[in-house]
Amino acid sequence: MKLILTAAVDHLGVAGDIVEVKPGYGRNYLLPRGLAIVATPGAEKQVEGIRRAQEAREIRDLDHAREVKNTLDGLENVSVSVRAAENGKLFGSVSAGDIAEAIREASNQAVDKRAVELAPGQIKSLGSHTVDIALHPQITAHVSVKVVAAS
Repeated sequence: MKLILTAAVDHLGVAGDIVEVKPGYGRNYLLPRGLAIVATPGAEKQVEGIRRAQEAREIRDLDHAREVKNTLDGLENVSVSVRAAENGKLFGSVSAGDIAEAIREASNQAVDKRAVELAPGQIKSLGSHTVDIALHPQITAHVSVKVVAAS
């Protein structure tokens, strides 16, 4: 089965790649989750648009990663507002998507939520927390995130 990936899939490819997979894997996993579309002649023309969108979101090279790291390391006003109990414990936890959105609001720098390195349930209390952002295999930024109670 010939498919066009719309998102990065481990051990298969990145967005815009045309891949050949077994029919069951394509029908039962990739297509229902929106990770791929069937490779028709019309869809193959859209591949270039998918690749351009992917390249706009990703870090281009090591120098660009260093620039983004300098921007992120200098941030001081990254805050995430969440519901919390009186004693400071959160109802749930802060997700990587929440942190990526807070960074985008604070600096106008888009960060992919998959680049935010959080252990499951790492942030479960109010206060200041340090979060690692993997910008490149060799570059990691450290961002201080302040978790505050929503009013």
